[in-house]
Amino acid sequence: MHPLPHPAHRLLIVDDEEAILFAMTDYFSRSGYLVDCARSRGEAEDLLASEAYSLVIADLRLDPADPRGGLALLLRARQSRGGTRGILLTAYGSTEVESELLGMGGALLLSKPRPLAQVGEAVSRLLDGLPPT
Repeated sequence: MHPLPHPAHRLLIVDDEEAILFAMTDYFSRSGYLVDCARSRGEAEDLLASEAYSLVIADLRLDPADPRGGLALLLRARQSRGGTRGILLTAYGSTEVESELLGMGGALLLSKPRPLAQVGEAVSRLLDGLPPT
């Protein structure tokens, strides 16, 4: 586990898979972050409208009918609050998605599956303004 972060860091974790959502929420809560979670793009957008997040972690495919919902969600978070960082997790990455994500700045694409410790390291580096490794 990483040292406890500054308590002001609030994370939003968005995934339609309950097991992933539970594991990530538990991991980051134990690491000292304030964590909210959402199971859908709509639920996440409601939370984004009412809370300020330091970082959003989203699955690319939140719904079969919306195969790029996670990307749209990160773009919205970035537009509504310029300092919000983002991590897009996916087993369906493409150079097009990666290019869009990199173009918005402050965001990173990670392939799934990924050990929680590696996601945690990426979160720490993004929040510290360091380039991901």
